[in-house]
Amino acid sequence: MSISKPSIIEKLTGILGPKGCLSEAADVAPYINEFRGRRSGDAVAVALPASAEEAAAAIKAATSEGLPVFPQGGNTGLCYGTVPAKGLVVGLRRMRGIREVDVDSGLMTVDAGITLTEVHEAAAKAGMQFPLYLGSEGTAQIGGLISTNAGGTGVLRYGPMRDLVAGVELVLADGRILNDLQGLRKNNTGYNLTQLVAGSEGTLGVVTGAVLKLSPQMQSRAHAWIACESAEHALEAGTRVRMAFGNLVEALELLDHAQVSYVVKHVPGNRMPLSELPAWSLMIEIASPRRETELTSQLEAVLAQAMEDGFIADAVVAQNETQAKEIWHFRHSVTEVNKINGIGVVMDTSVRPSAIPGFIKDADAVVARDFPQAERAITAHMADGNVHYIVMFPHEVWSAIADKEARELDVERAIHNVAAAHGGTFSAEHGIGRKLTEEMTRLIDPVRLDLMQRVKAAFDPENLMNPGVLLPPR
Repeated sequence: MSISKPSIIEKLTGILGPKGCLSEAADVAPYINEFRGRRSGDAVAVALPASAEEAAAAIKAATSEGLPVFPQGGNTGLCYGTVPAKGLVVGLRRMRGIREVDVDSGLMTVDAGITLTEVHEAAAKAGMQFPLYLGSEGTAQIGGLISTNAGGTGVLRYGPMRDLVAGVELVLADGRILNDLQGLRKNNTGYNLTQLVAGSEGTLGVVTGAVLKLSPQMQSRAHAWIACESAEHALEAGTRVRMAFGNLVEALELLDHAQVSYVVKHVPGNRMPLSELPAWSLMIEIASPRRETELTSQLEAVLAQAMEDGFIADAVVAQNETQAKEIWHFRHSVTEVNKINGIGVVMDTSVRPSAIPGFIKDADAVVARDFPQAERAITAHMADGNVHYIVMFPHEVWSAIADKEARELDVERAIHNVAAAHGGTFSAEHGIGRKLTEEMTRLIDPVRLDLMQRVKAAFDPENLMNPGVLLPPR
């Protein structure tokens, strides 16, 4: 079907107004480029609706002419899932309202274009918290976080985004609006469509609103940074913390020597409180909604016993809020410093926590054998098994590689094979995007893949919602 560009732009401008339809090249450019500059796409126009109804009308205008739709949130994804391919980009930056805060029910209803930082601020004003924390919270939007089932540092206690959403508002390819915003904890009226939408990466529709689950603010916390000589020792120390504190454990973040050294090198003023760079670092946070004065001393006792037993080489327990912020500022600096340090092929692998040391050992052997010019760096959400295994190439080495996409694919397949051998998978929180669709064919149970493709066809029979993302072609 041929599409008249002036015609669709006129229709979109009539629906959205001049501020809601961008078609000039300079205005469209920020929406078609991946934020790290690694991939670019193309778009006929960018639609910026101010309401679900405007989004529905714009999407229907596009799909009725056979024009594919590419939803975009804060454009902070790592798998090229928001890079368009000659269609209509739908951005939600004008939909940033808070529709309701229901403290009695522990729920907040928001527009999908609101940023994670804005949700945190609104929850705090209500005396609550929205317990999803990640490095890009200033730009990441709720719709995108739902669509990719984002994780972050609090998954151990609160779960990923899928567990933090009680309802969605979704615009379908034909312009209909699914309103699933009741926010009921008990609702046994068939399939849970909200849970289906979470992690669907825009392939089922455009999320325009959501009901988020709030949690009580924590009144007391304890933080520590411990050094271990091996990943096995870090796993044992983390298990002891979990056994001692149960669901009070908010985060157990594992960093290797290389990852810590990048932050020390590239972020002046970031304080590394240990006496020397450790082989392995485990950052610990424990929190309670009660005003408990003994959390820090209790954590010190657990760590002291682990040190006496030989599992911890050194440890610093934060004695005040400033020291705690220093620990977590260090941890959240890794994404930015990695971009400065080199070109990292970042894996989003997931294994059982008990399999982490073996997975790392086998992956290290593969890198040493097949990619000797690269260095391994690791940032892992240890307690939930999500290991960001990074194969870091120096800039000069990467620039000399003729086929960069092929090399990236070689690295990914090699490490994904190791994860699969340890009973794991290749995507934990970053999603699939355009980057990993071949891995879906190669590594996912074919029955599961077939069922997902059938679900996609039921929602979007013409394959116009984010085509080429998440699912490989049949």
